[in-house]
Amino acid sequence: MRGRLFLCALAMAGPVAVHAQTPQKKDSVAKAEADSIALVRQLEKELGANSADTATAAASAPRATGGYMNIGFVSLLDAGWSSEADVASLQRGDHDPKQRGFTLPNTELTFDGAVDPYFKGFANIVYKLLPGGETGVELEEAYLLTSSLPGNLQLKAGQFFTEFGRQNNQHPHAWAFVDEPLVINRMFGPEGLRSQGLRLSWLLPTKFYTEAMVTVANANGGATSSFLSDESSDIHGGVLADRKVRALGDMLIAPRLTTSFDLSDTQTLVLGASGAFGPNNSGYSTRSQVYGVDGYWKWKPAAAQAGFPFLSMQAEAMWRKYDAAERSLLSSPDVTLPAETLKDNGAYAQLLWGIKPRIVAGLRGEFANGKDGAFASELRGDRTRISPNFTWYPTEFSKFRVQYNYDDRKGIGTDHSLWFQFEFLLGAHAAHKF
Repeated sequence: MRGRLFLCALAMAGPVAVHAQTPQKKDSVAKAEADSIALVRQLEKELGANSADTATAAASAPRATGGYMNIGFVSLLDAGWSSEADVASLQRGDHDPKQRGFTLPNTELTFDGAVDPYFKGFANIVYKLLPGGETGVELEEAYLLTSSLPGNLQLKAGQFFTEFGRQNNQHPHAWAFVDEPLVINRMFGPEGLRSQGLRLSWLLPTKFYTEAMVTVANANGGATSSFLSDESSDIHGGVLADRKVRALGDMLIAPRLTTSFDLSDTQTLVLGASGAFGPNNSGYSTRSQVYGVDGYWKWKPAAAQAGFPFLSMQAEAMWRKYDAAERSLLSSPDVTLPAETLKDNGAYAQLLWGIKPRIVAGLRGEFANGKDGAFASELRGDRTRISPNFTWYPTEFSKFRVQYNYDDRKGIGTDHSLWFQFEFLLGAHAAHKF
């Protein structure tokens, strides 16, 4: 269509050019004008044929390329001080501050888009500077999402964070606090729970939002701490059993049910329950079970502007039952540890107050406890933490945060930490949500 309009414009420009010429040139210009008009008509016929051919081809063949792709970049910089010189022993999350001074714990490069009418794709590459200055790189997530399955079904396939509770599958830039909750460190390790697999979800036909899902994934890898991770000996203390996948029972199975409804015109409540079940490597037939419940409540007045003011509360509680086999002590193979069941639990609750546009105050209280076992693991000791913080968002694409942590580790003592955090977003990465 644009080609036709352009050619018609050229034809209409012909007479104007004729009036600008001398009488001697009128005959030659008139001939040129006639030739131009003939050329325009011929090209219009060709364009019409080509347009028809293109439309027919488009109708008979599926799209060969994606509809769009977004690229985003987000970076976090932490700075601060702690009374504990070995900050990493206190801040066990992989994206927590790791040392006195400055830390670059998380820089993400993200890609998302439409693959075709049937799938969407997402990839997330993370860069971080380790305490020694080395650069760490990891492919954190890379998965496909279906977009046209019938019956309110959706399938996710690839590497992704397991949808357990509310925070496990959130990236650090979406956290309301500088560091990861203690109970998530306890149950799933420094990086949370993620692996390669499939997740099937079903949006139930209820009057209010209800979604059921189940994930089937590999139980091994660095981010499967309660299962077949190579670092699981830090939990049970024994030599690792080399377990292979023989049946579905050797996979990680993680179901989740979540529902949401409005309590009033200004209040919303979201409730969820999760589980994660799979083998562990303390023996050749031992298993781990992790259970969790979570809730989220938010109040926002009808006259709110830009999402403010608001009050929100989020809480999660988790329990782990870790069956440990009779095993050889890793540090002294001649010592045998007895078969036992290791039990851990923990919870956190956080309150956020959106005081005025882009200013948020927060308070989080949390604990993680472990039942004594034959192996005294530092990862299973009793801990509590209280963390007030204050966040200012200059815009939806940047933030400044200050947070104080009071830590109490049973048998070790108390510590005080003060952390500052700056974040910025570039590109198509989603803006901050309030």
